[in-house]
Amino acid sequence: MNYTNTSKAVIPMEEYSVRWARSREIMKSSNLDLLVAYADDHAVAGPAYARYYANFAVHFEPCIILLPIDGEPVLLVGPESPNYARLHTPIKDIRVLKELTHPDEDYPFTKIESFSEILRSLKLGNLGRIGVCGRSLMNPGLYSALTTALPAEWIDADTPISTLRAVKSPAETAVMRYAYQIAETGLCAAIDAVRPGITEREVAAEAEYVMRKMGAEGTGIDTFVASGPNSGPIIARTTFREIGKDDLVLLTIAPRYEGYHAAVGIPVLLGQVSDEIRRAIHAAEEAQKLCASALRHGMDAGAEQMGRDHMAKANLDKNFLYSGIHSIGVIEFEPPIFGPSCKSLMQKNMILSIDIPVFDAPWGGFRIENGYLITESGAESLTNIPFVAEK
Repeated sequence: MNYTNTSKAVIPMEEYSVRWARSREIMKSSNLDLLVAYADDHAVAGPAYARYYANFAVHFEPCIILLPIDGEPVLLVGPESPNYARLHTPIKDIRVLKELTHPDEDYPFTKIESFSEILRSLKLGNLGRIGVCGRSLMNPGLYSALTTALPAEWIDADTPISTLRAVKSPAETAVMRYAYQIAETGLCAAIDAVRPGITEREVAAEAEYVMRKMGAEGTGIDTFVASGPNSGPIIARTTFREIGKDDLVLLTIAPRYEGYHAAVGIPVLLGQVSDEIRRAIHAAEEAQKLCASALRHGMDAGAEQMGRDHMAKANLDKNFLYSGIHSIGVIEFEPPIFGPSCKSLMQKNMILSIDIPVFDAPWGGFRIENGYLITESGAESLTNIPFVAEK
């Protein structure tokens, strides 16, 4: 099979200025003078703001985006990142921030400025209210240094900004369509590789190889291949365990393409598995279909409740351990999350993942996960994956 990346789907550079403008509307409504968005290379949520605002894939050093209510954004990076950043970001003003340097490392030919010095040079005027994004990812020392340099009212802005990201532009939708093509191909490669005697890591390698060939940058979460007792917890670690002849194998595939993620997951059955496992898988398949049939513009968490109620009828309610519908984008799992406590409404052009979990069962566990584009009247599945595979 030819796994060459034939996609032309990318986020055009002109879209970033649209994102800045939309964010400024939120800033105006919240009376914010400046937005400070932090990003790093930590798995799952770390890179989100750098990719969304700056087309910057963070490596090794954290970064901060400053978005003033008026004027151009500024990208603050560590001393090894400025030339790398200039190759990719639409942000023209790139500074090396002293607070992001290592105290034992020397960069004698790099201009390094403190946060105070940068703020003075930007002449942003009176900054009374500061919106901060990614606060939970910052180390306490960095946050203390920023707030000391800029004594103002610092306000968490993660919720409104992440909600802004939930409705996808046409370019984002095209990128994510291709991300789901990558995920589907990776899943199929993993299914093909599953057999008695092969290790979990060998199966993961087959999936990741074809996804890389198709253009994946990496994964939003580690590839999960978990067999037998390893499949029981929500989080799986892919190991050197050899898959058994009568095993249930959990597969979860989440490639990252152009900063955006897809996520799919199914169980694979080998040999003779119990009727109890088959009943659980059938119930989860039906719950996935019920939730998908309810997705549409204006729908609330009732869509997730339909799946949850169906699993309760199958006596699997205690194995439905987390919210079953969530947004997906520059983070593999991000708001809005349509669980029982959610008050948000689905909107046209959101991309949502339905993830029906059955975990902590005596025999192991699995998820059935797929992605959907919300339309005015319903939802479009972004893959043609099977919800279970047998070998």
